[in-house]
Amino acid sequence: MSGSGRALPAQLPAAEAARALRGTARFVRRALPLCRAHTVEFFTRGLWERLVAPPPRAVLEALRAAGPLARPLAEPSGPAAAPHDDDMFSSAFCENSEKLIDVHLFALAAKYYSLSNLGVCTPLEDVLEALKGNSQGATGIKLDEFMNNKKSHEVQVMSELVDSIANYCGIKQVIDIGSGKGYLSSFLSMQYNLKVYGIDSSNSNTNGAHERNRKLKKHWRAYQSRGRANLKTQSLEKTNDRPVESEMKYKTINEEFLNNTKSLQSRDHEIMQDLVPSRGFTEIGIFETRTETEADLVAQTKSHEGKLSEEVLAILNVLPADAVEVFSSSHCNWGELSEEEKVQRKMTSLKTKATKSSESNLYLPLTSCITAETELSDIITDLEDCVMVGLHTCGDLAANTLRIFAAKPEIKAVCSVGCCYHLLSEQFENQEECCDKVWGFPMCQYLKDKGWCCGRNARMSACLALERVAVGQMLPTESLFYRAVLQVIIEEMYGVTKSDRHVGKTFSKSSSFIDYVRRSLKKLELDDSKLPDSCIMDYYEKYKHRMNELEAFNMLKVVLAPCIEVLILLDRLCYLKEQENIAWSGLVKLFDPVKSPRCYAVIALKEDSCS
Repeated sequence: MSGSGRALPAQLPAAEAARALRGTARFVRRALPLCRAHTVEFFTRGLWERLVAPPPRAVLEALRAAGPLARPLAEPSGPAAAPHDDDMFSSAFCENSEKLIDVHLFALAAKYYSLSNLGVCTPLEDVLEALKGNSQGATGIKLDEFMNNKKSHEVQVMSELVDSIANYCGIKQVIDIGSGKGYLSSFLSMQYNLKVYGIDSSNSNTNGAHERNRKLKKHWRAYQSRGRANLKTQSLEKTNDRPVESEMKYKTINEEFLNNTKSLQSRDHEIMQDLVPSRGFTEIGIFETRTETEADLVAQTKSHEGKLSEEVLAILNVLPADAVEVFSSSHCNWGELSEEEKVQRKMTSLKTKATKSSESNLYLPLTSCITAETELSDIITDLEDCVMVGLHTCGDLAANTLRIFAAKPEIKAVCSVGCCYHLLSEQFENQEECCDKVWGFPMCQYLKDKGWCCGRNARMSACLALERVAVGQMLPTESLFYRAVLQVIIEEMYGVTKSDRHVGKTFSKSSSFIDYVRRSLKKLELDDSKLPDSCIMDYYEKYKHRMNELEAFNMLKVVLAPCIEVLILLDRLCYLKEQENIAWSGLVKLFDPVKSPRCYAVIALKEDSCS
């Protein structure tokens, strides 16, 4: 029976989620002129003069004094501590000109409509406690030996949550949508013994995931053995209830016993030493001397064969199905084998059976483009009750993951962390496009009824990382300034206002503003020979004193970024709460936002998975 009789944490009522969404939408709508402005056009469209009334210095001072940058982000004020009428924030903008006139009020509103302050998230600790109950998780392996610090943090946190959801629902299959290089999928399979299908639209990603998983499996046993050895060492150091000399005797006897059978290959010995816990023999009895015969040792081992088998199986079960190479044994007569050889053969047979019995522990990368209409059974022939997950699924893929979850009865739970909001398709952005298309935004009925549209630049702003700026990671103001002045040159000197080509990462390769302009013009296929260095520098000198405007403007966009993300995430949560047969749904902050800015997961479980 799934659910294990444990109650999930209290979830945010649908009415409260809708109220938070409406309030956030009202504020963001007033701020849309700022959100939709592109810094490339900062000078060519006179964005500061059009959109902001106070001077740049006053804006920066007000943001630092009253905005989200004013206090540690771990100390949100909370809804009860900062009650505000939604209409109170409307005076931050001029009704007629739509200019920002009250930066202090704007900053308070931005903080008020953050996820932490709205109180719409469920703490990760509460979710894990409800899902796990008193059960203990798997022993952790240091992931930073396999991946970078950011990815290690994400995979460790999310895999524990996904495993807890799977155990709670009583299922073993996981579908990883947008699996990319397979980091999460591999870890779920190897660490948590889950059967994982990783689906990605890129064939190169799938092939890379195959190869990476193969290499990971090759080293996995060694890391697990090392981890167990370290744990044993730490345990012995703490308890210290046996003399060191006695411990050395046990180790010597174990090594002599395991290395005695010369008919097996040396690699067989290494595997068996890794698989058999040393305490399996020390529990047998206290050996007084090193001269005790091997026959006596074998006899004592046989008397505790059941206990030893359980211990070996417990270790084998955490390994992937093909992580341990099974070596074939010779066909010699059983009666001709020595007692110690018989024990070794039994252990090898036990290992083979355990490997065959752990078929659920697999990771299979697949290549397919997932849409809202995708039939998973066409891709996965043995589709069964499963959990659908996505770690930083780009654009529409995060929205489609939730739609597939709601539509398919086999999918009992979903855990989705989206990213790349600028790649979302919007139903009301381009009215001339096909009306019956499935769009990434909006999803919930309220925003659909309102014809809500963010626009690409606003969605791009939602990708900015306020938390990183708050801890001192500065915005790339100089590169933004270079690009904004370049746009002036392109329009005034070449008459080009729109181009399908992009400058890209030219700034990082440039030694000066002149070098940047010339490199960029070549990328845009514009003739730079008619533009002397002196002319380029004239443009630089003309605008350099306005760099502080650009800095203040971008800080306003950074402060707004979480509010746009809140709008997108609450849209997804409200969509789930509109669906039938969903027992629990919520937003959960999974990651440290400084390490991983897109840190919020949309989680839901169906009623039949919680019964």
